[in-house]
Amino acid sequence: MHTKPLAYIFKAKFQDAMKKARLFDKIDPAVWKQQWVADSKPAGKGQNGLRCLSRYVFRVAISNHRIKSIENRVIKFQYKDRRKKKWKTTALDAMEFMRRFLQHVLPQGFMKIRHCGFLNPNSSLSMEKIRELISLIHDVIADLLPAIPEHKKKGVKCTCCGKALKLMAFLRPVGRWGPSG
Repeated sequence: MHTKPLAYIFKAKFQDAMKKARLFDKIDPAVWKQQWVADSKPAGKGQNGLRCLSRYVFRVAISNHRIKSIENRVIKFQYKDRRKKKWKTTALDAMEFMRRFLQHVLPQGFMKIRHCGFLNPNSSLSMEKIRELISLIHDVIADLLPAIPEHKKKGVKCTCCGKALKLMAFLRPVGRWGPSG
């Protein structure tokens, strides 16, 4: 698949979405000058991708009980051969082990999926209904947001770094945690 045109299309659509959400001016202009990369590979119907991702959604990439030894900068650990359905042991240099492990660490600001909302196994919403609701909300959300009070626009500082916080919007709780509507 040709990914360069896909990168241009994705970048343009992302820019449009940021303009529509009134967030475009808050993004560093250097971001738009960079060449974006889109990587797209066929994955069948997606079952293999979901199976791979599902192993890391609620836990870390490798648990302590699978690490068998750490000696002379070599880490021996167990892994499951999915094709043969058997556990095997392998050894990696410490730096290679860390490189592979860190590929599974989420970037700062990201969070793992929680057991709530439409991701809860007991949710009655279909993916089609969720897509429909997202597209509906995307078009009207700006009109529904209340104005930000002046006293809330300044003076609030981050408890970690001490820098001033910027209030982007105030969202009214809906559903389980607030008035529905």
